[in-house]
Amino acid sequence: MARIWATVILFGMGFLPKIKRDVHYKKGQSYMFVSNHTSMTDIMMMLYSTKNPFVFVGKKELSKIPLFGFFYKRTCILVDRKNPRSRRDVFESAQRRLNQGLSICIFPEGGVPDDTSMILDEFKDGAFRLAIEHQIPIAPMTFHDNKERFSYEFFSGSPGKMRVKAHALIPTQGHKLEDKRAIKNQTRQVILEELNAASV
Repeated sequence: MARIWATVILFGMGFLPKIKRDVHYKKGQSYMFVSNHTSMTDIMMMLYSTKNPFVFVGKKELSKIPLFGFFYKRTCILVDRKNPRSRRDVFESAQRRLNQGLSICIFPEGGVPDDTSMILDEFKDGAFRLAIEHQIPIAPMTFHDNKERFSYEFFSGSPGKMRVKAHALIPTQGHKLEDKRAIKNQTRQVILEELNAASV
């Protein structure tokens, strides 16, 4: 239902998703989906881009947005970033979902950067820690046009094409938690290079 809602919203607002894939996700396989984060449409785009069942880990405050919040709460593990206990609870909830065979989506920048000129903020550890602990592959995606089409700035945006690049998987099988930083940096570099290549 959330995927249908996301499709209706995207096309209803005049956005035309175009997905280029270096990978096809296997049915029944759990993944850690990650991407750059620049727009509220990132959530709809992620739902549109994969048919594998997954849940988001996302900010609790977004659940208060009318209509959007209704679907957001039903596809999301909510986290109150100001509450350390809430952050711990998120890991436990995510682990339960992974044990059920679901995938997880985390935007590893931790939020939309305040500086709208920033191409890609630094990544936080959470997504990569979970992926290593559960030995599931990381599935990076790059969203090229979401900020241009529908940014967090008022009176900005326009209908048009929204390009998505689904990158090759980054394996975690056999890796340990001490490899977390290297895998995090590798994932960020894949997305950053794709964003820079599109701006040339």
